[in-house]
Amino acid sequence: MRFWLGGYTADMEGAASGIGTLVAGSADDGSAAGALSFTGTAAGADSPSWIAQHPSLEVVYAALESAQTVAAFVRTGEGTLAPLGRPVEAGVAVCHVAVAPDGGSLIACCWGDGRVVRIPLGGAGQLHEPSLGAAAADPFAGPVDPFADAVFEVSAGQDAAVESELAAAARSLRSAVGDEFAAYVPGYDLDGTEEPTGGVLLGGTGSVDDVVLPDRVSRAHAALFLPDGRIATTDLGFDLVRIWRPAADGLRLDHDVVLPRGTGPRHMVLHPSGHLHVVTEYTCEVFTLGAGADGRWRLLGGIAASALRADDDSAAELARSRDGEFLYAGLRGSNTIATLRVRGAGERVEQVGLADAGVDWPRHHVIVRDTVLVAGQRSDDVVSLTLDARTGVPGRVRHRTEAPTPTCILPVR
Repeated sequence: MRFWLGGYTADMEGAASGIGTLVAGSADDGSAAGALSFTGTAAGADSPSWIAQHPSLEVVYAALESAQTVAAFVRTGEGTLAPLGRPVEAGVAVCHVAVAPDGGSLIACCWGDGRVVRIPLGGAGQLHEPSLGAAAADPFAGPVDPFADAVFEVSAGQDAAVESELAAAARSLRSAVGDEFAAYVPGYDLDGTEEPTGGVLLGGTGSVDDVVLPDRVSRAHAALFLPDGRIATTDLGFDLVRIWRPAADGLRLDHDVVLPRGTGPRHMVLHPSGHLHVVTEYTCEVFTLGAGADGRWRLLGGIAASALRADDDSAAELARSRDGEFLYAGLRGSNTIATLRVRGAGERVEQVGLADAGVDWPRHHVIVRDTVLVAGQRSDDVVSLTLDARTGVPGRVRHRTEAPTPTCILPVR
């Protein structure tokens, strides 16, 4: 089976040369269980960190993260691509692209400046003039009650558990941002006598009412087309899942769904039941959203990806099994893959297990039948793990190949 590989090039301190090619087993096999081999560069490009396929054409779109553009490439051979027109400007640190099911447009998300950009596509898949969606507003711009219904619902007797979750989230976020910005992390985990490393806790009590939030930054991170034609995007910086409607002039914001402060929603998968599962980078949780009869999406619940996650973990990709029974969250730091099972009618998720990812910094992974392929950004390799048919948990590394700074794995159609 063939795959395209996104990667970081020298402009982002990586070793890739552009979009790479990967083969698992036989190139024409529908399984990814065979031996892996990196077969070279399909097309030169500057840090194509995320790549996506046109639904009906042999065209691949890449987020050129450092160049702040989106580029299109047309397939010219078994493992070769050629530029299709000129790249189109998107925004600072564009990190994700998603193509509409009808092939008429794509959505680009920009981590650096929070932009959500709609780019129309021509009949041959070429990129047209982009349009910009409305900027996000921080729902936590002022003092907030962390137990308010607008954020998430808690029942009587749950306050202590929620406070514990907030403390864990603060510890994780403080570890992720480092000493330089630790002072800006809300002090849910401090008792008022401590100082966050590198600064002073504002207010001095550790209470949310006494913490003055600094100016936060919008960081759009991923997009997903919903079955009804609307589009969901994550804003990692403002803790939002934003719901959009396509319009003649670009995008129209329908509504926002607010996640708990400091969670950092990153990537999403749509469950066959219609529920939306979202993994959070900072707190390594999986939240479930559902659409009501009025069409508005609401937060239904959330759970830690694993009870065994390390304090310095940050979540990356979220993938699901074909039947939707299992979810898989990549955790960078401990370099593990967390397995979760979807219960009920898709609205409930429970922890199953935690497995070694087999790579350093599992930036991305994909599920192909009974195999999970994992891209090791820092170890410069891709591995395959076999999924246990009963538990769904990945086993030990089955195959490995060297691959330069891989960041995204895309099956070739």
